[in-house]
Amino acid sequence: MSLLLGVNIDHVATVRQARYATMLESPNAEPSPLVAALAAREGGADSITMHVRGDRRHVQERDVREVKERCELPINFEMASTAEMVGIALRLAPDFVCLVPENRQEITTEGGLDVAGQLESLRITVGRLQEAGSKVSMFIDPEPEQVRASAEVQAEMVELHTGCYANADGGGRAEELKRLTEAAVLGHELGLQVNAGHGINYRNIAVLLVVPHLVELNIGHSIVSRAIAVGMQQAVREMKELMNEYTSPAP
Repeated sequence: MSLLLGVNIDHVATVRQARYATMLESPNAEPSPLVAALAAREGGADSITMHVRGDRRHVQERDVREVKERCELPINFEMASTAEMVGIALRLAPDFVCLVPENRQEITTEGGLDVAGQLESLRITVGRLQEAGSKVSMFIDPEPEQVRASAEVQAEMVELHTGCYANADGGGRAEELKRLTEAAVLGHELGLQVNAGHGINYRNIAVLLVVPHLVELNIGHSIVSRAIAVGMQQAVREMKELMNEYTSPAP
């Protein structure tokens, strides 16, 4: 099975919000997350990832609804485990929900969710989302404790945080690859689908492809950045071509 690509289009909405945050009804409000999602689909994306944050800094609930209704790709809805976001997820009924930590002062997600420290509350959230028909993933640092906790709350998937890998070099990168590999092996043994994301780009993806048991990569900023030069469809196509080298080698 080929490695799947979820394209995160949050930062298309970031550009729109920079000028039209208070004028979303304007016919001039652009760029359109829907147009970006449709182009990503044509480039070979397997799903579309969108994160509605508490402060609504980029994607809005209406964006997710529009893409879900018109793009014909599975939606991976990233969200914090809050009553507000659970309510939105229950209304939208996305194909997948990825539970992430959220800090209003951060520029982007800075680390994995502490599943082990929130077992009881997360078990309830996971159950409610699954009852509504969504499969649930936990965005976690590649730590055995967090992988086991994700299985304990009965999530179907984990998304391994690759940010530390992306920011490391030399011996540090080798150590991060080791952590990712061990977490992927453990997740697979526990029956979890293993995905990965954060900070992956056209330069660092090749080395990451030694991590076994990966099913899907979620990539956003790098693809949106590349799309400025070549268009979204071509940017997605180029990333998919790099991902075709994946063979899920044994650790």
